[in-house]
Amino acid sequence: PGLVLNDLEYLEMPGLNVMLAHDYYPESHQGGVGIIQNGLRVATNGDLRLDRTPGQWSPVPKPGTREVDRATGEIRVRMAYPDPEKNRRGFNPIDYPDLDFAYTIRVRPEGAAVRIRVDLETPLPAEWGGRVGFILELFPGYLFGKTFLMDGAAGLFPRQANGPGRLDAEGHYQIEPLATGRKLVVAPESERQRMVIEDHTGGGLELIDGRGQHDNGWFIVRTPVAAGVTKGAVDWLVQPHAIPDWRSAPVVQVSQVGYHPRQPKYAIVELDAADPERHPVEVRRVDEDGVWHTAVEASPPEWGRFLRYRYLRLDFSEVAEPGVYRVRYGRVESAPFRIGADVFRRHVWQPTLETFLPVQMCHLRINDRYRVWHGACHRATARMAPVNFNHIDGYLQGPETLCRFQPDEEIPGIEKGGWHDAGDHDLRVESQTATIHGLALAYEEFGLDYDNTTVDQSRGVVELHRPDGEPDALQQVEHGVLSVVGGYKILGRLYRGLIGPELRDYVLLGDPVHEERPRWVFTEDNPRRELAAAAGIAAAARVLRGFRDGLAADCLGAAVELWERTRVERPGERVALDVELFLTTGEGRFADSLRDRREAIVAGFDRHGWIVGRALEALKDVDFAEAMEEAARRHRAEVDRLEAKTPYGVPYEPNIWGAGWGIQNFGMRQYFLHRTFPEIFPARFFLHALNFILGCHPGVNTASFVSGVGSESLEVAYGFNRADWSYIPGGSASGTALIRPDFPELLTWPFLWQQTEYVLGGGTTDYLILALAADRIFNPD
Repeated sequence: PGLVLNDLEYLEMPGLNVMLAHDYYPESHQGGVGIIQNGLRVATNGDLRLDRTPGQWSPVPKPGTREVDRATGEIRVRMAYPDPEKNRRGFNPIDYPDLDFAYTIRVRPEGAAVRIRVDLETPLPAEWGGRVGFILELFPGYLFGKTFLMDGAAGLFPRQANGPGRLDAEGHYQIEPLATGRKLVVAPESERQRMVIEDHTGGGLELIDGRGQHDNGWFIVRTPVAAGVTKGAVDWLVQPHAIPDWRSAPVVQVSQVGYHPRQPKYAIVELDAADPERHPVEVRRVDEDGVWHTAVEASPPEWGRFLRYRYLRLDFSEVAEPGVYRVRYGRVESAPFRIGADVFRRHVWQPTLETFLPVQMCHLRINDRYRVWHGACHRATARMAPVNFNHIDGYLQGPETLCRFQPDEEIPGIEKGGWHDAGDHDLRVESQTATIHGLALAYEEFGLDYDNTTVDQSRGVVELHRPDGEPDALQQVEHGVLSVVGGYKILGRLYRGLIGPELRDYVLLGDPVHEERPRWVFTEDNPRRELAAAAGIAAAARVLRGFRDGLAADCLGAAVELWERTRVERPGERVALDVELFLTTGEGRFADSLRDRREAIVAGFDRHGWIVGRALEALKDVDFAEAMEEAARRHRAEVDRLEAKTPYGVPYEPNIWGAGWGIQNFGMRQYFLHRTFPEIFPARFFLHALNFILGCHPGVNTASFVSGVGSESLEVAYGFNRADWSYIPGGSASGTALIRPDFPELLTWPFLWQQTEYVLGGGTTDYLILALAADRIFNPD
């Protein structure tokens, strides 16, 4: 038995998969040669790199088309430096050196081992010999405390990066290798992780701790490429130990929070595709003496194949007796969960409103009993960003500032309000206004008068778990509006965002009060984003009336100005703002604008139906309502198709980020469609989405994506405190990512934004709406 090329164009055998260039995100440890060993993604980013220990902003190659040789099983792909789409341009511009070269990576099976060869098209210049190297990154989370052998000498993979190191000619810190030699044995004591890497090139191997420069680095195995060589510039033989006849263990997936007695309930069992065994699925309830009693035992039908697994799906909706339950399949059990009428009443949405959102508040000190989450940060007066400047993280300033302020000029008064953008400390207009919009809808839809937080804007202090007599949701809306509408009044337009001027500011971990440099303010001409932001502001105007009347008037004035002066080519881009202004003012011009766009709204029902449906009753337009209902029935067929695509009843189609944010948004829209068209869209669609977020999702890690919510949840997440391997209660993470083409992954690791970064904007408030909606639908009183 050995590795063979499968139909998905990667090498496989029981216990071992080797991929090449399926993923295209080396900045976050997805790309090049990747190895999945006995169910663990142990290695990735096998490729030539220009840095000894590359980080997020290091140059990466431009991948070509993957080619396969069915006769030999070889996989190959041409790579080239520089990547013109990233070289000093793009979302995160990278400053590539003046070096142009191309090469081909070849991966070929040799029994249960794999040969990795790199052939250069032209030799490297002499000055780059030894600087360019082939690297393979090893995931540290599986290796801490394990050992290695390099040419027979033993070593230990350390829990943290330890010196010694030195400064190179450019002044960069270079940590000394953990070991050098020609044959590396990784984790020889672990049958599941033992792997042998041999260099047949002659350059030898370095084992380096990639965290010497970058906190989010992995362990790196590296061979330098000599100048003057082309064919066989790198030649490795890699032998990961595959456990004979290995199969992934069954996984039982349920909501970590539990279920209302009347809620549809499904337990999902995920099985290795080659697993021939089938056991009954048992739902058991525990009594006061710790004795488990069977409520349901059945052999559910096969759902079928999804990704690399086969699935069973048990419907246990008939189980309604309140209590504590587990689901068991063979020797595998789920975490305990509740069934009860009050299951969504407490501990589910409250952490998001009373902890996560306050902790994200910028410009204020956040106290939590004995703890200070962070100090009153970013109080220095912000400055106007330089023109013709491509910064990082999508911040791009054009040839003009688009306002009265000149580059580097102070902008007094803008340093108030807003929320840090999840794991970063910038304020992006889209995340600010999406959060404002979602909070306004949640307050309006569910009468969200919950009060457990003191927000004192005059003193610049927030006290968690200290009610102050004002609804927390409205105080949060106010805080977002202070930034966005306050900035609008100062600039005369919406900002693109506020961000630290240097990379050191952006990567700062810990208390953001230590980001001392004044932030830059960016502007942009982006009508689509301005209209979406204005919709959130218009909704805020509605809920702030009677709470902060002056601020409500400012919101409405800004939203109307943006409605009047912003022009877009696509009529559908105005719809959300039309709806919110009509609901806020009742004015006929906004209703007329909606009617003028009826054709676009009906044609784009999948995007507009949920938000326009909220205004149908107030519009009192029978023809419009009938056209919308007809479109709703057509869209229902598409939702049915999406429900059937996965065993979870929701579309799991992640790009780079995990699909949590998209599924939350899908669920939120389904809730509002259910509210408007209850006979067409049943509640189960949005409940599927909530279950997915709370633990019923693919992969071995069945944690709730919402930290601190449910029996098991993400307790190591990508928040501002990630360097402490900690979490923020109520933070909603991006969720299970897809390692292409078919491996779902949710690692316990604080530095993977595409899996565990908290999502501000719609991600946070969509979850809040879903959790409140579940309680509303089953407990309408």
